[in-house]
Amino acid sequence: MGLAYNVMDKKRPAVFLDRDGVLTEEKGYVSAINELCIFAYAGECIAKIREKGYYSIVITNQSGIARGLFTENDLHEMNQYLQDAIGIDAVYYCPHHPEGTVTQYKKTCECRKPGIGLLKQAQRDFNIDMSRSYMIGDRASDIVAGQKAGVKTILLESGYGTAKLEAEVSPDYVCNDLRDVVAIL
Repeated sequence: MGLAYNVMDKKRPAVFLDRDGVLTEEKGYVSAINELCIFAYAGECIAKIREKGYYSIVITNQSGIARGLFTENDLHEMNQYLQDAIGIDAVYYCPHHPEGTVTQYKKTCECRKPGIGLLKQAQRDFNIDMSRSYMIGDRASDIVAGQKAGVKTILLESGYGTAKLEAEVSPDYVCNDLRDVVAIL
């Protein structure tokens, strides 16, 4: 008698993506849907990532909530718009910042990149094979988070990129934008 196999038990890799500078234009604190400018190529790239068998999961710091610039409801609307527009599997966000002005969000936490709390939560929620996964971002905190989580890292020039890194990092790859990433996977 053969061993029963449940397809849902099989781990899949993920491509974890920062939002601003990766999927959308980097504009500082985006506080409403009408300010969220999705790169024209983002949807096609997400489709190709998913065709290659990866989950596409956004991991984003959103300290504008802690700073009182927009609410979690505003962010939920932006996240839903992003998911509907380009077909990502999920969005995980950190609303916290230790220097925030909104008391409930003013704190240091493990979910804020370079912490890996959000990546670990996504790993549990989606049964992700981290050894075959990637973290893609445009800042040092994205790269450090990916390295701490044990995934390959890709730094993109489409946002802050190498010219504005807040710390020295050594990503596995440096690419112009998300279109270049698809060839690496």
